[in-house]
Amino acid sequence: MDEMPTRPSGDDWPGGDTAEGGAARQPVFNMPAGILFCLAGLAVIYFVQSTLLSPNLAEWLVIEFGFSPLRYVYGFSEQGYEWLWTPLTYSFLHGSLEHLAFNGLWLAAFGTPVLRRIGGWRFAALWVVSAAGGALAHALVNWGQPTLMIGASGVISALMGAACRFAFGPGRSVRVQPDRPLPRLSVPAALRQRTVVVFIAVWLFGNLVIAIGMPLVGALSGAVAWDAHIGGFLVGFLGFAAFDRPLPRD
Repeated sequence: MDEMPTRPSGDDWPGGDTAEGGAARQPVFNMPAGILFCLAGLAVIYFVQSTLLSPNLAEWLVIEFGFSPLRYVYGFSEQGYEWLWTPLTYSFLHGSLEHLAFNGLWLAAFGTPVLRRIGGWRFAALWVVSAAGGALAHALVNWGQPTLMIGASGVISALMGAACRFAFGPGRSVRVQPDRPLPRLSVPAALRQRTVVVFIAVWLFGNLVIAIGMPLVGALSGAVAWDAHIGGFLVGFLGFAAFDRPLPRD
């Protein structure tokens, strides 16, 4: 992750007030409150899922709120409303503590610059749309299959794609003033940035390795929804302009 800019004082940047003598007080967590809220929410959900619920209730939770392409083979009138909410709710569930920690680290890394740029409500909208985009990609690749997908990886992939539109490239990693955000790159302009191209190439290679079945280790060794990663990334990279704030005029 690129080094985040020094935060100036002011109401828009909590923890940025100056102490006596002009020295800036550093916050305990150098992340927006929205990211801390997301991390805490995911952690609480996993704690309830893994600790407070019985095995049968935990299984019910995953089935009820996890995403499965099988639901879209049958008529909606022949089933409950899980087909409606699961393209979003699967992104709040995780299968293991390692799964949660891995996604939490990437959420902190890429969610922080994106949320600081676009604000909380736009960030929430991006989460909803990218979760649905990841679910759609997974459904298209696994149409009619009884797979059950959980995890925020598709959303995090969208945040990575969104960051490629403004956070990478020469001169794009240091001391950006909040009232003077860097211009959003067009898709062709972003693809002309060597840093962006290298990042996307490495990211795609990692998902290709997963797609061809190279085994992983540890608690992440189960099936990984690489297709949802790609669907989410495309939402963030190609569709970021729909969520970005208008830049201030001179």
